[in-house]
Amino acid sequence: MSVKWLPSQAKGVRFYQHPTRKHGVRFDRYFAIRYQSGGERKEEGCGWASEGWTLEKAANKLHELREAAKTGEGAARLSERRELSRDKKEKAKRDAVTIGAYWDKTYFPACKAEKTYRSWTREKSLWEKWISPTVGPLPFAGIAPIHLEQIKSSMARKKQAPRSIQYALAVIRQVFNGARRHGVYMGDNPVSQVRSPKVDNRRLRFLTREEAETLLAALKRENPTAWEMSMLSLFCGLRASEIFGLTWACVDFPKGLLTIKDTKNTRSRYAYMTAQIKEMLQAKETGEPSALLYPPKKGGKTREAPGTFERVVAELKLNEGHQDRRDKVVFHTLRHSYASWLVGSGVSLYEVKERLGHKSISMTERYSHLAPEAGRGTVAVLEKFLKEVEHGKEQKDGASAS
Repeated sequence: MSVKWLPSQAKGVRFYQHPTRKHGVRFDRYFAIRYQSGGERKEEGCGWASEGWTLEKAANKLHELREAAKTGEGAARLSERRELSRDKKEKAKRDAVTIGAYWDKTYFPACKAEKTYRSWTREKSLWEKWISPTVGPLPFAGIAPIHLEQIKSSMARKKQAPRSIQYALAVIRQVFNGARRHGVYMGDNPVSQVRSPKVDNRRLRFLTREEAETLLAALKRENPTAWEMSMLSLFCGLRASEIFGLTWACVDFPKGLLTIKDTKNTRSRYAYMTAQIKEMLQAKETGEPSALLYPPKKGGKTREAPGTFERVVAELKLNEGHQDRRDKVVFHTLRHSYASWLVGSGVSLYEVKERLGHKSISMTERYSHLAPEAGRGTVAVLEKFLKEVEHGKEQKDGASAS
């Protein structure tokens, strides 16, 4: 609507009156200030008298803005001041969010929906027993490395394994990273300033050919799906999550290839099907290209290997006498066995790296020790070389003496 601006006694301030609404005995007034900025005449609205604005307040605000423009200190425009005020309020609102509130409302619900039962229950246990009592009530900005050191010390005093302490720090790191992604927290992640316990969590156990045959035979009798998944991990080197994500579009029978998408390192790769794997998959009922090879009964996506696997491992007593978790047979042991068998057969670490989908060769090097036969072969080659050198030296010395 068109309004009639009226001048005031204060230079640079004017107002117009509301046609009907009154504030006190007068009609409500809307104040605005006018000033020069960058050689141009600017005008900004202040607000209504009913909102607390007066002629004197508008004039004082204009004086403050002019002084700021002269000195270069502070906002020189009313809109800029309002923006800074909004930013300040938003920052105060962010800073008031506690890590506990973010865990309850955002992080843990997503964790529960996206991760396996074993993973989210483990994180929940660490949070409730060790993390929350120390930092749960604190806002993100109030959490310092010293608080995380307290969590480490508390866990160590209670004889928690270094791996558990490492896991707890990893959970805190993920919570902070999530808060940063969601704009809840804008600062640094304090976990980066805390030294994590050194843990050698490399699994040392791999299956012998005899153990593998026994395990596969039992799985095939008990649960064909568990058997098929185990075959894919043992003979194609697939992670459990990669098996769960396989669709029929990933299966190329003519080329004998499986396309592995959405891998742990985000890079797709190919896996070669052995004759057994090809025959196994061809025996299945082919679905639509987008259909999963192993769809869960309740829809969505499978997140854990069938419980039959653990039960059969227990029945076969494959973990009997092994206390160290690195020596225990789990589903991932199948992938380790695949890698160790390749290394033991003389396949180069670089080729094994490609088959496993590792980002760097350093990740693959840990598998070299899983095949001691390969190490003995290297020693044998070296000993043969040294003997040949020594033999050649003896012949040379004999020739010189004659």
